[in-house]
Amino acid sequence: MTKKITIALGALLWLVAAGPAVTLAADFFVYPRQGQSVEQQERDTWECRAWATNTTGFDPAARPRAVTPPPIQQAPRGGALTGAAGGAGLGAGLGAITGGNAGRGAAIGAVGGGLLGAMRRNDQVRQNDFANQQWQQQNVAHHEANRSAWTRAVAACLSGRGYTVK
Repeated sequence: MTKKITIALGALLWLVAAGPAVTLAADFFVYPRQGQSVEQQERDTWECRAWATNTTGFDPAARPRAVTPPPIQQAPRGGALTGAAGGAGLGAGLGAITGGNAGRGAAIGAVGGGLLGAMRRNDQVRQNDFANQQWQQQNVAHHEANRSAWTRAVAACLSGRGYTVK
């Protein structure tokens, strides 16, 4: 399971890190409405990007900050084996108390305890996976919200300087 988490986190970080570099120029189109030269447009664009970065605190060219995932709840140790051992002990005790066959009670208890232990462990693993997916989705949504605010800030700055931004 930890290998899956490591691979998923690596893929997420790569997408978040590579995404801004790849899509930086494709966020919007700029048209010089007042006849600005190419050099002036480039200067204004870079100044507006710097202003947007300072204003929003988001830099699309920077690597995303590493955020630690939520702590993983430890699954009950042993799972099926621990459950089987506990069930066998309980079954043997009940078999001996009721005057029945302690060995048969132990076998039945071992099977039942093993199943319950495995189910409890599997449930904990699923809960951990769900918490990790929620954490990843929140990080992506937070990054996209910051990127959107930055893009709007650049567009507002360029519009204020006489450009049409779409």
